[in-house]
Amino acid sequence: MIRHVVHFTWSDDADEARRAETVAALRRLPEQVPGTLAFTVAPDAGLVEGNAHTVLVADFADAEAFRRYATDPVHLAVIAEHVRPYLAARSAVQYEP
Repeated sequence: MIRHVVHFTWSDDADEARRAETVAALRRLPEQVPGTLAFTVAPDAGLVEGNAHTVLVADFADAEAFRRYATDPVHLAVIAEHVRPYLAARSAVQYEP
């Protein structure tokens, strides 16, 4: 299994409504792009100053399933429309739990 974890920090252009729309678009990905075993997108709970704003955690059966997801045109369109224009910083890791 491969776990994909992404931390998003939004720019000042991403107000609360924009962030909610982006989270909703990301949460629709499992319905639109096959291959995930588990998928969570959530805003930070706000317990610690300086955290990223949103996290995405997705599990895939193997590296090939992750690669198919990562290069899927629907996934890329969501990133292009809902993520990149409002992104201040992003970090990601893929690992075998």
